[in-house]
Amino acid sequence: MVRRARFNLVYWLLEPLYAKRGAGHQPDTILLMTVGVLLFLGLLFLSSASATLSFYRYHDTYRLVKQQLLHGILPGLILFYIALRTDYFKLQKFSKFFLILCFILLGLVFVTTLGNQYGSAQSWIVWGGLSFQPSELVKLFYITYLATWLSGRHQEINTWSRGTIPFLIILGIISLLLIKQPDFGALFIILCIALSMFFVAGASWKHLAYIISTGLVAFFVLIKAAPYRMNRFIAWWNPDIDPQGIGWQLKQSLIAIGSGGWLGVGLGNSKQKSYVPMPANDSIFAIMSEEVGLIFSLGIIILFLIVLWRGLLIAKQAPDNYARFLAVGIVVWLTTQVFVNIAGLLQIMPLTGVPLPFISLGGSNLIVSLIAVGILANISRHTSR
Repeated sequence: MVRRARFNLVYWLLEPLYAKRGAGHQPDTILLMTVGVLLFLGLLFLSSASATLSFYRYHDTYRLVKQQLLHGILPGLILFYIALRTDYFKLQKFSKFFLILCFILLGLVFVTTLGNQYGSAQSWIVWGGLSFQPSELVKLFYITYLATWLSGRHQEINTWSRGTIPFLIILGIISLLLIKQPDFGALFIILCIALSMFFVAGASWKHLAYIISTGLVAFFVLIKAAPYRMNRFIAWWNPDIDPQGIGWQLKQSLIAIGSGGWLGVGLGNSKQKSYVPMPANDSIFAIMSEEVGLIFSLGIIILFLIVLWRGLLIAKQAPDNYARFLAVGIVVWLTTQVFVNIAGLLQIMPLTGVPLPFISLGGSNLIVSLIAVGILANISRHTSR
């Protein structure tokens, strides 16, 4: 009896790795290998980028690397495996519950005893010595809700009353809560996710044009409404206007990237990690570029493009509309976050303070990103080929 129980446990753990077609074939190996390489490189570059900061704060050069392992990668891999093992259709049953959780999580940051302000943004929950950024989990919850909602709408998506207006009401509530924090990086990513899923579901081009044009007007109004937002926009447009103040992070990031040249200054030899704000978080790509140079940095970008390619392939071959919308949302989320992070450091767009998936220091983003990859790999087990 004990042997039988042990065999069943081992089978349950290993079944996704050798499952037959029909009941579910092997998950996308290229996707999983690529994410594995990104995790390894993330730890490697984090050990270098965080060394000075870690020693200064904790007198332990590898303290932040250990934190990433224990509070990010380890729980993330456990939840990744659970997401890989669990039938993704079970998420559909809890879609309305997930939507309610989105509102609750975004509202909790304003509770005095839980919310914590970081810089100008109040976007963290701190409880019992642990901190968590709710907007990271909201991305995943919103994707699962929206995939369920869109898969049940069919031709009604093209109508205002049954399609566009309900879509805008939910998106508008989430957007207002993120603006209130404010967290414009998460807001931009969620808007890209929502519009992409809405488009794939068959939304009217005219409705999409109205939504995007109205969003752009609202964006410029928000910039004009708050001086710190205008300062960030000015710093992006011309970082030399105040290189010691509002343009400091962008200026130092550009110096780091430019100092790397083709082959870099060598792993661990970055000088800019002592000057760039948040070298282990939002600015880690700049430190990577300085240490390993342009060629290797392009290799990192290619790895993210492989994740995009495999994700879109999984979405294309998904067995049902719910899985297709779910895969599209996850792929757009991860890809947009990569773009926003790197583009901000390269002065392509304003800095918004979002982490680089699988690489930046931060348990919240890493755990939720690994859960998302687990769901994507789960869908890949049921694709047409």
